[in-house]
Amino acid sequence: MKSEVKSVKLGRPVNENSVRQLRIKELELKRSNGELKLGRPVNENSVRQLRISELESKRVNGELKLGRPVNENSVRQLRIKELNEKRELGLVKRGRPKMIKSVTDEIAA
Repeated sequence: MKSEVKSVKLGRPVNENSVRQLRIKELELKRSNGELKLGRPVNENSVRQLRISELESKRVNGELKLGRPVNENSVRQLRIKELNEKRELGLVKRGRPKMIKSVTDEIAA
C-alpha cells in the first residue's frame, strides 16, 4: 500500500506573458550568453577617462612615481644611510643582545 502525496503549488500563479516575466527571461538569456552588462556605461571622452589613460601610459613607461619624494638631507635619511654603511661593514648586530649571567646568579642557584 503506497500512499501518494499530491503536491500543491503554493502562492500566487505567475503570468508568463507579463512584462516583468518577459524582462526576467530576457535578462536570464543575456546572462547565460555573457551579454549582460551591469552598471553605468563608461564615457570614453570624459575628462576622468582621459586622465586614467594618461596615468596608465605613464605607469607602463615608468614615468609615474608613487608617494612623496625623499629628502636625502633629512636627519632620518642621514641616520638610515649611516646605519646601512655600518651594516655593510659588520659593525651593527641585529636583534637583542644576549643576556649575560652574572656571577651572583650562579652562586644563588
